[in-house]
Amino acid sequence: MTDTANDTRRHIRLLDTTLRDGEQTQSVSFTPKEKLQIAKSLLQALRVDRIEVASARVSAGEQQAVADINAWAAQEGLLEKVEVLGFVDYTLSVNWVRDAGGKVINLLAKGSEKHCREQLGRTLEQHINDIRRTVAYAHENGLRVNMYLEDWSNGYRDSREYVYGLVAGVSDIGIRNFMLPDTLGVMTPDEVFAALSDMVGRFPDQRFDFHPHNDYGLATANVMAAVKAGVDTIHCTINCLGERAGNASLAEVAVVLKDKMNVRLSIDETRIAMLSRMVENFSGKWVAANAPIVGADVFTQTAGIHADGDQKGGLYITALRPERFARKRTYALGKMSGKASLANNLEELGLELSDEDQRKVLQEIVKLGDSKALITADDLPFIIADVLERREYRYIELLNCYISSGLDVDSTASIRVTIQGKNYNASGSGNGGFAAFIDAISKILKKRDFVMPALVDYEVHIPRGGNTNALTECIITWRVEEREIKTRGVDANQVLAAVKATLRMINIRMHALIP
Repeated sequence: MTDTANDTRRHIRLLDTTLRDGEQTQSVSFTPKEKLQIAKSLLQALRVDRIEVASARVSAGEQQAVADINAWAAQEGLLEKVEVLGFVDYTLSVNWVRDAGGKVINLLAKGSEKHCREQLGRTLEQHINDIRRTVAYAHENGLRVNMYLEDWSNGYRDSREYVYGLVAGVSDIGIRNFMLPDTLGVMTPDEVFAALSDMVGRFPDQRFDFHPHNDYGLATANVMAAVKAGVDTIHCTINCLGERAGNASLAEVAVVLKDKMNVRLSIDETRIAMLSRMVENFSGKWVAANAPIVGADVFTQTAGIHADGDQKGGLYITALRPERFARKRTYALGKMSGKASLANNLEELGLELSDEDQRKVLQEIVKLGDSKALITADDLPFIIADVLERREYRYIELLNCYISSGLDVDSTASIRVTIQGKNYNASGSGNGGFAAFIDAISKILKKRDFVMPALVDYEVHIPRGGNTNALTECIITWRVEEREIKTRGVDANQVLAAVKATLRMINIRMHALIP
């Protein structure tokens, strides 16, 4: 951990708005319990400086969710870090936030003269009066007030005088932070720097936040420009959630600011990946495998030359070390794999092979990769067993399987397996053929004190490339203790492909558990 007492670097604060702006992502809706869990993790585990958790006046259920967050935050001494977006509506939003136990309201004022005139039907002077009245009422009710200038980027471009007049007109009423959003994500870094430098220089006694969006893919670059211009608080979300193309990614923002701008942040980087996975699961919006910092593949070396370079002196290692984020570097297996890639995976699995056996296994890996088959490290023991004609990793084998499905009836499965030479039979039922198989195999495995791992993800598709449209490929991700493993099955029948993937996982686990 950094000794902040002796750290002279400039401190940049992060406001996470996953629970407010992030929830405006198409089809994303967090439950109250999910909101509370995310809020706890953001403030206590990741240690962001502020969180925005909701918009006022949405629903009674939303108010209860906010109340739960506020009640917990008050107990932990963190209530001042919890914020709710409200509207310039005199008493309504203020009462909503107050009744939910909140202490901070972020007023949504019009940062564009066009919005003020055409949406509200108000002049600048009238809007200022409305704001002043709402802020006065908020202060009377013990709330701290920040203020958004909605669509500030377009408003500044169209009429700077309106923006100047708005800020000047409310600068004496105790607004803590003026929040300047690029609401539609239209600005370039040069535009951000010029506009924010102007605002910071023109109003030196005010504090400004920058709230970017990613419509042009420039959100992180715009954050760098904003910090360079003098802004000290940046708004972001986990996994770039947000309307349209989303907000700035917290992971990208945090790492870029630290590494490229040498600033100090409050967050614990080792928790970024954990928060990403939590939000991914709660939102149902999956992170791209190549997403910086948090993607599944970003610490995976594919080319054999890169694995060789790492092995011979860390030649391809940068400041973005996986250990920094509580992750591990992996080496992909496929047609571009070399001896170093294989050696790294063998070492990770605790396997030893002669040079000749390594050559044979590598030959098979390249062959499989050339056919575009997906190969993971978890497949390696099976490839070794097949190539070298070994019986290792063959603890359980399926002897017979009958699965029946129909409309509006439970599916059933009858299976017969052998485990280390002993035969077992079982039947199961479930909502679908695979669920029925899992029910049946779980009954057998229970007799062996084997607990099925949690299923994290389930993908079915046609194997990539080639004339294989008669086959289906099933890739299942399992949670095994503190890590995830992927297993693959291929069959003309989609359910049997999943069955094969499951049996492979069981063999992997039995190999680890059986002395």
